[in-house]
Amino acid sequence: MSRIFKFVIFLAFFLVFFEAGLISSYTIVTSQPPDVEQLIDMQVDRISAIFNIGDDVNSVITGTPELLNISNTNLVAQSLQSKAKLDGVDIKTLNATSFADQSNKIIPVNLTIMGYKENSSGGNSSGGQIIITPSADFMITATANANSTSKGYLIDLNSIKIVSISRIYTN
Repeated sequence: MSRIFKFVIFLAFFLVFFEAGLISSYTIVTSQPPDVEQLIDMQVDRISAIFNIGDDVNSVITGTPELLNISNTNLVAQSLQSKAKLDGVDIKTLNATSFADQSNKIIPVNLTIMGYKENSSGGNSSGGQIIITPSADFMITATANANSTSKGYLIDLNSIKIVSISRIYTN
């Protein structure tokens, strides 16, 4: 067998075992069955972002992000809350910025918002004591497309993609 064929076979086995390990570790860490389609989509999005990085590097380096006025803030906040699977979000912290040229009809937008998730382990214990547990705070970062309107920028809810959900620890 040729070296190229051996390399392709090795690469295929590596990818299969990597995916199997990712799926099994997801099950072990979260104690829930994995959503295989979502895991693969996440990997494809991250890899495609690496290869598309050259398109916006100059605009990011040379410019500062423009803060955008969103016309559908409530719908955007609800969409981010449901996509991030959190109990609530603070609409006052919703922030939309873009490095893109504002004269374009559709522009890419970066969204950030603070969210929270209530701890389900709190409440009454068997001894009748009341245990108060704080909620967990999260920072949600997402991307979307926006259209310019007379009232501000209208975020396309179908284009919202969660980039990261970071837990914020406070002392």
